[in-house]
Amino acid sequence: MFRALALILTLCVALPESVQAFERINDRETFVNAVDGKDLRIAIYGLTLNVSANGTIAGRAIGWGISGSWIWEDGYFCRDMNWSGTAIDYNCQLVEVNGNRIRFTVDKGEGNDAVLRIR
Repeated sequence: MFRALALILTLCVALPESVQAFERINDRETFVNAVDGKDLRIAIYGLTLNVSANGTIAGRAIGWGISGSWIWEDGYFCRDMNWSGTAIDYNCQLVEVNGNRIRFTVDKGEGNDAVLRIR
């Protein structure tokens, strides 16, 4: 068992950097091309978000509705959201992409992050 775990860890570390690395999205157009018309998902939370080019956010998490709005400001995704009557404070986030995964890091990249699948 230890050998199998060691092999898995070795393979993960040995992957080329381009496969492992998230790349920052710096502009609104690139961001919109990555997300518009697609679902952003975290299956374990039943979270699905739709971030539209028109500046709206809609979705669901744990069975409750999510709504909100967003703008692109100084290289960051800035959003206001509401989850079933609970306000989620305005925050500007660093956005990075790696294939079909997108990572949002709150507080302009200084806080916690969430990785969602793009579908």
